[in-house]
Amino acid sequence: MDASAYTQCLFWLSVAFIFYAYAGYPLMLLLLSAIRNRPVQTAPVCPRVAFIITAYNEEKRIHDKLTNTLRLDYPRNRMEIVVASDCSTDGTDDIVRSFQTSGVRLVRSDRKGGKEAAQQLAVESTDGEILVFSDTATILEPQAVSAIVKNFADESVGCVSSVDRFIDGDGMVSGEGAYVRYEMWLRRLETRVNTLVGLSGSFFAARRSVCREWAPDLQSDFNTLLSSVRLGLRGVADPESVGYYHNLLDQRKEYERKVRTIVRGISVFMRSVSLLNPLRYHLFAWQLFSHKLCRWLVPFAMIAALVANGWLALSSPVYRVILLVQVGFYSLALVYMLSRRVPSVGMLRIPSFFVMVNLSILDAWMRYFRGERIVSWTPSKR
Repeated sequence: MDASAYTQCLFWLSVAFIFYAYAGYPLMLLLLSAIRNRPVQTAPVCPRVAFIITAYNEEKRIHDKLTNTLRLDYPRNRMEIVVASDCSTDGTDDIVRSFQTSGVRLVRSDRKGGKEAAQQLAVESTDGEILVFSDTATILEPQAVSAIVKNFADESVGCVSSVDRFIDGDGMVSGEGAYVRYEMWLRRLETRVNTLVGLSGSFFAARRSVCREWAPDLQSDFNTLLSSVRLGLRGVADPESVGYYHNLLDQRKEYERKVRTIVRGISVFMRSVSLLNPLRYHLFAWQLFSHKLCRWLVPFAMIAALVANGWLALSSPVYRVILLVQVGFYSLALVYMLSRRVPSVGMLRIPSFFVMVNLSILDAWMRYFRGERIVSWTPSKR
């Protein structure tokens, strides 16, 4: 086999890997769903709930969040509302204290230790059977808590994820873009076939038993899902539990948010590689490999495909055409990303978002290998 044959092999394997990460895995889930169905046995249960809101310098949003929380349609004598302040230095804590007569309790960290450290303080200060976590920026419908706890009537369920919905600057609900529809579809398939691989960090719930081994330095949503699997439980997505939050219009802020999220996710994954053992964790080992690791390795496959394509284009007109398509795709994406004026053509957002996501993954790997772990946090101002 000559050098050209090896290069062709590298190119097509890279293309196949990218296809598998984004299309092959969900298509295999779709096929499995035809023969394997694990429906969630929901029921109108009413366990004791600890509703935990994490905040750091949220004086502009905490009042609206607490007002929204107090409107939740869940028996007040069965739900404790706790705000975990990560050593806020603005007026956040005073605003929370003003809601004390309404049953809201403040738990304040005496030093800035990060989101998960603040959540741990709140978890340890409550005794609810079900722990519900919500970000300050997330607005919930009145029935959101009642809907999410119904899933715990099923003893196989360890944690539950909400559905994300974005709100545009004009107040209209969006989030029906290609990527969000894809992710929600993937969650439905994973729930049907076996278990989720990740939760929505803005609004999720878990049994207290799942949260006993709380890690204050690891991303709580992803780690909670993995803790559930270790206990023989599963995570499910609930279509009736919806969290609304505003889009980040600034591309740079969105990029930085994604990088932080991926670095934190990689940190959790690296401490949980034992879950890739198919002899012990069976179908979930394949899911974790496919949904997380393969997705995080796509940028390297993209680079390999581009380099191999460039070499092959020197001697093949077919590969020259393919190279022009690749370069055109990336050029279109970069022009969109660097433009100050957002084009009105919605289809342009697909290549832009795809490239931005994979650049953020590559950036996250570089930061991770430099030793960054990102424990402290500053919430995105949406």
